[in-house]
Amino acid sequence: METINLAEVAELLNLSKEELLKEAIITFLQSKIDQTLQIQQEILARYSASSLEDLEARITKGTVVEHPAWEDLIIAENLMEDFEELEAYLAKISPKFSASCYSLAA
Repeated sequence: METINLAEVAELLNLSKEELLKEAIITFLQSKIDQTLQIQQEILARYSASSLEDLEARITKGTVVEHPAWEDLIIAENLMEDFEELEAYLAKISPKFSASCYSLAA
């Protein structure tokens, strides 16, 4: 694998190395947030649920089969935790991004 020269890329983009790294981290965090949202939405759609609470209610009422719905609910809840942590890092790095920028069904 070829080594990337950070200074050259920064110069090409007319940025300092620090600005380039910050922008790269912001973009990476946004990408991870988007992936988290997509996976969680796929889980909710699988059960025609509008939120984590709705999915849990459907499982409890027996509207959906418990297995694998409970496991999927746990995964979706973990994704919510990941989302919150990623969003918090993004907000620290770039205050213009906040929870209002993303929509994750709670």
